[in-house]
Amino acid sequence: MEVFSAIEDIRRLRWADSSAIWGFVPTMGFLHEGHLSLVRRARQENEQVGVSIFVNPTQFNDPKDLETYPIDLDRDLALLKKEGVDLVWMPSQDIVYPPDYETFVEVTQVTTVLEGAARPGFFRGVATVVAKLFNVFQPQRTYFGQKDAQQAIVIKRMVQDLNFNIEVIICPTVREADGLAMSSRNAKLSAAARKEAICLYHALCAAKELFEQGEGDAERLRAKMVAVIESTDMARLDYVSVAHPDTLEELTVIEDRALLSLAVFFDTVRLIDNMMVVSLSFDSAS
Repeated sequence: MEVFSAIEDIRRLRWADSSAIWGFVPTMGFLHEGHLSLVRRARQENEQVGVSIFVNPTQFNDPKDLETYPIDLDRDLALLKKEGVDLVWMPSQDIVYPPDYETFVEVTQVTTVLEGAARPGFFRGVATVVAKLFNVFQPQRTYFGQKDAQQAIVIKRMVQDLNFNIEVIICPTVREADGLAMSSRNAKLSAAARKEAICLYHALCAAKELFEQGEGDAERLRAKMVAVIESTDMARLDYVSVAHPDTLEELTVIEDRALLSLAVFFDTVRLIDNMMVVSLSFDSAS
């Protein structure tokens, strides 16, 4: 496994064999099983696998959140080596954003709601850094997790609109044994909060069950999620959503499918999760 910080080194190794098919997994490090599942999928489907580790400052609107983001690079590299990764880019902030940097990428409509509304500037930072990562690696395929559903939608829209020659593959959310979605932020939870954080998964499952029983009223599904979260002592709800999975427009009635999502605070730790619901009559090919 080769590890570099300089862009020219990444490009040199990437293009050492111009015919090689590359899969790419962008990360901010502090890797967990969710990240590793993306790496394994990339390993299965490509001849070469590249990974980036970069804590992107432009997607943090709270400086304290950036300062306290967990980092363990030695552990990350050991995990990636074990998974057979070929190339890792670990750039410094000055390499990604030189002092005279002034160019940003913005995806408009789908970034105005949910995480975009709660975290101003977040998706501009995400789109910008991912565009730069794509430009450096130029992979044929890239892998993201469903847990960050809105991020996946934003990246797919950016790839489409800017004509990147990259296939974006969205992989299922990886969960702990009790259902909590794996996240680097879980490490910040107190023991008590960790026990209660399962309420996100329970809320989504309760709404999904209601839908599967025939309830198509989106507001009733939102109310079900709110009730589950509010029954938990330590949880403080940020938002719940029942939206179209492509446009993220909030639904009144679910006709075929919907993205259920929510964000919840436990003290200063903010967790997100989501789940798709699909009507039995929905034809995904239509």
